[in-house]
Amino acid sequence: MIFIELFLAFAQIAMFSICGGYTAMPLIRAQVVDAHGWMTMGEFADLITIAEMTPGPIQLNAATFAGTRVAGLGGAVCATMGVVAPSLVLVSLLAWVYGRYRNMAVIKGILGMLRPAVVALIASAGVSLVRQAAFGGHAVSLESIRPRGMALFAIAMFLLRKRRLSPIATIALCGAIALVAGVLFGGI
Repeated sequence: MIFIELFLAFAQIAMFSICGGYTAMPLIRAQVVDAHGWMTMGEFADLITIAEMTPGPIQLNAATFAGTRVAGLGGAVCATMGVVAPSLVLVSLLAWVYGRYRNMAVIKGILGMLRPAVVALIASAGVSLVRQAAFGGHAVSLESIRPRGMALFAIAMFLLRKRRLSPIATIALCGAIALVAGVLFGGI
């Protein structure tokens, strides 16, 4: 039963995460943390980190990691197939429609209408990650601020934006900083 639940949960995510990638993160969180309780918000933050560090599409990596976490190898296969199946059907349908009608103005109009929703989904994923780093997933208040998490976030933003360090190098460096801070100070 868990295999069917994983397949359906990730198929639903894939169907509604237009443009994939980071737009899927709020949907994945809604399924694995909120709806099914397969992970905590802290584990979800780890999922995003691992999915980002691993080569390949982030949505596919997240599904594979979540499936493995929930139900081992079989869960990984089911969650991964759940992410892939809707795309295969949709791309086949779109290829047929494009080949049949070739009216790019209509297709461009539809894609143009989807842009605001994609921006909102990406912003939502970003806000969730900042909240987790800065407040540990707790209510946003002065008492719940995590100074070391905020400092690590500021370092990452500086490295990405000002120094133009690659995301992979930034993740590796921040992971090393967090590891050292964990050993020296008891965690971020």
